Parts: sequence; C-alpha cells; structure tokens
Amino acid sequence: MDYPSTVEELTQTLRQGDYLADRGLATAVFVAMSLQRPLLLEGEVGVGKTEIAKVLASVFDRELIRLQCYEGIDTNQALYEWDYARQLLHIRALSEHDVSDEGTVDKLFGPKFLLERPLLRAIRAGDQAVLLIDEVDRSDDEFEAFLLEVLSDFQISIPEVGTVQAQRPPLVILTSNRTRELHDALKRRCMYHWIDYPAPDREVEIVTVRAPGVSEALARKVVAAVTRLREMDLEKPPGVSETLDWARTLDFLGETGLNADVAETTLGSVVKERDDMDTVRGNLKEITSHA
Repeated sequence: MDYPSTVEELTQTLRQGDYLADRGLATAVFVAMSLQRPLLLEGEVGVGKTEIAKVLASVFDRELIRLQCYEGIDTNQALYEWDYARQLLHIRALSEHDVSDEGTVDKLFGPKFLLERPLLRAIRAGDQAVLLIDEVDRSDDEFEAFLLEVLSDFQISIPEVGTVQAQRPPLVILTSNRTRELHDALKRRCMYHWIDYPAPDREVEIVTVRAPGVSEALARKVVAAVTRLREMDLEKPPGVSETLDWARTLDFLGETGLNADVAETTLGSVVKERDDMDTVRGNLKEITSHA
C-alpha cells in the first residue's frame, strides 16, 4: 500500500487498523512519513504509543522491527553481534579437516557469522520496515547519543564487512514514558507528539471499535469509572489498554452494568498495583456512582 496523500486519508487508514487517531497525532505521523523523519511519541503508559507502530506496519504491509530499550542496553545488542559459537565450531571443523587454504572457506568475520540486531535489520530493510524504538527513556545517555548518530544518516560501518546504508530510511517511531528527560539533540532530530488520555467520548468509541462485542452502554460505564480512577492519586493510573481489559472482562462475565460489587471482583483488570488497589477499594461506591 502506498503512503496516504492527506492527513484525512491517513486517519481513515489507521481506522481500518482499528486505531482511532485524533487530528494532532494523525498530522504528526503524516508529516513524519512524508518528510522521512523519526517520530517521538511521549505520554502516559497505555495510551497507544506502541500500538500505533504496530498498526502502521500492518496497514502499510511493512515489517515491524522492534528495539525494546532497557537500562544497560548497549550498541551490540541494538546493532549487530558476531556469532562466536558458530565461529568456534567453524575453526574446529577447519582444524579437524586440516584445511589451510583460507580462500576456500568463509571468513570468520563475514556475513555468514553476522547476527543482525534491530537497527541493522531496519537499515537493510529500509522503507519496507517500521522501526519501533520502544521506551527510549529507559536507556542511558551514551546509548541515546548513539541512536542520534544512527538516526541522522541511517548508515553504519562494520569494519569487517563495510558500510551498510539505507537507500530510503524506515519509518521510525520512538516512544517514551518520561522516566527521564531525553536530550534536546534527539528531540530536535524527531517530529514530536504528546499522546494524552483520550476524551471520554473518544475512549468509548475506541472501546467499541477494539472490543466490538462490548455494548456502547457498558463502554460508557467503564470509561466513566476509569476517568474517575485517573483523577485519583494512584501510582499507576489506568491507560486505554486497561479500559479495554476491564470492558472485555465485564462483557465476558456477562455483566451489563458496573456497581461496587462488580468492580470489586474485576478490579485486577484495571488496577495493577497493590497500594493502588487498597486506595481504590475504599472508594468503589463513589467511583461506580459515575458509571
């Protein structure tokens, strides 16, 4: 599928993948795709930052390549590594067969022994891929600087192999939950968009689209209760993914309404921290009175 020519067309295409993007997000994605720039998405956990990369790969028939960042990740884990186990086996085989003519065998540091990690794979795939760099805020400053260099020219140099460069860069989506501030240099390299919790009416629509078995009446009750939970002082307020989990759980159990007793028995679908559960349990009647 070719990329869309307007923001409206992109919005409809995303909707075909069951992703309801507001105009701000659709515009940011459209510009990033059109100008071949990375897109940095920040926002609370569970608001759809990762999901949009998956949907973009699906609706445009591109390979989704995911680099999950974490504390301590290094360049080898993101770029490439040598398959040392196979290299040792290869050396042993040469020794056992007394092979001395190196011109007849693969080089130890040739493509045969190169393990592609997400960044190298994405560079080679080019515009046939969507590269998701997930939770970049969990990596350290050194790795962030390395990412900036890679995203600037989409090429890498492998001493034993040569330079690998993307003819056309992949679509790059970076996500951050703001566990730390990212450097301005990385932000300047990217288009930027903040994804907030959706308005209640839009969240109801998201639930009915992503969970078609859930009635609109039940979706509204769940969204109203979740909206109230987000207003409370919780360690981890529920995201849209938790709203969907709660609605699907209630529908699976055959519930058509939401009261304190029903909320008590299904609370694990929407609240995922022990201390938050204790806080919420003491306010279930008030929370469900809005539903």
